[in-house]
Amino acid sequence: MASSVMSSGALLMLEELKPSSPHFQNGASLRVTGKLLDYKVETDVAIIIDGNATLKIDTQHLKIRCRVGSIYQFIGELFFDSENQPILKARIGRIVDGLDLNLYRQSLQLLKDFLAEEAHSQ
Repeated sequence: MASSVMSSGALLMLEELKPSSPHFQNGASLRVTGKLLDYKVETDVAIIIDGNATLKIDTQHLKIRCRVGSIYQFIGELFFDSENQPILKARIGRIVDGLDLNLYRQSLQLLKDFLAEEAHSQ
């Protein structure tokens, strides 16, 4: 019996998601966090922003109420639309209002530094 393993999603800040990133590829599993900038009910497409970076999120499989201005975290797979723009097809989405994004960035950077140090020491 074949088993399929679903990735928890690579933790990324939106500014890290650029063409030079190893995660900027079709089907990459990602976990991203940002403030909801826009949401179109007709297409189930949300746009989140963090710093100077934005990302489209396909929310068609989620049962969450999107509120512009709230902070969300999404886990899903990255795909590219017909204009070759990245869009995350979310399988999980949650509101994380109250999350201090600056502190979150700092803790994420500390985690990445620790993991890199561990990998280097082995």
